Amino acid sequence: MKPAAFDYVRADNRRQVVELLAEYGQEARIIAGGQSLMAVLNMRLAQPKLLIDINHVADLAYIELRKDCLAVGAGVRQAQLLARSTLMDEVPLLALAMPWIGHFQTRNRGTVCGSVAHADPSAELPLCLVTLGGEIVLESKKGKRIVKAADFFQGILTTDKRADELVVEVRFPLKREGITYRFREIAMRHGDFAIVSLAAAIGADQVELGIGGVADRPQRRSLPRGAALPDALNQTAWSLDAQDDVHASAAYRRQLIRELGHQLIEGV
Repeated sequence: MKPAAFDYVRADNRRQVVELLAEYGQEARIIAGGQSLMAVLNMRLAQPKLLIDINHVADLAYIELRKDCLAVGAGVRQAQLLARSTLMDEVPLLALAMPWIGHFQTRNRGTVCGSVAHADPSAELPLCLVTLGGEIVLESKKGKRIVKAADFFQGILTTDKRADELVVEVRFPLKREGITYRFREIAMRHGDFAIVSLAAAIGADQVELGIGGVADRPQRRSLPRGAALPDALNQTAWSLDAQDDVHASAAYRRQLIRELGHQLIEGV
């Protein structure tokens, strides 16, 4: 199947983008990498009247190290961020998780902000953003607003982004002293959608555990270390309303959370 007919605009600047979004609203879509969007268009799950190409908007293609975060603009490819030589020192969880995103061909085109805006519950970048407590910057003709990652993701492919808004930037909090970061994912094959993915920021007495691929959006739980951990992981596994699908049963997903979670947190 091929997409329904649409008009195409190659935007030159951010102002043009937000003006077009204000005019067309729900009938417009943004394209940067197109790795998820083109599949949706081909299946006619979306039939926009206008496609707005932001690949030539120069001031969206930046990676900036700031006082408390690494800011990534909407034009940055996943491969660009992964190739950043200082990424492990700045946001180690990202450096660990990003090699699990698709394949190098898709990372060469897919954008960081595009993955966040798409909001697939199995995607690694939204999971990292939620686990770290990051933020999303949205811009419209009316101005900008900043949304916490935990509030931005609202369900499968559903976010707090309004029809006239563009995701212009995502902000990943920097590495914290005394915290160990780990990532683990189980899929049918490397690069496939995650059956379960786990991201952890581990302190001496407590861990922030992010879980992807189970609920309708990435989830984060604060768990204790030590003897109380197994019970906490079991409660977490049951709290996410896991469902059976063609890839795995709910019981298998819960068991992965319990077993992989313990291995990840305790480093065994």
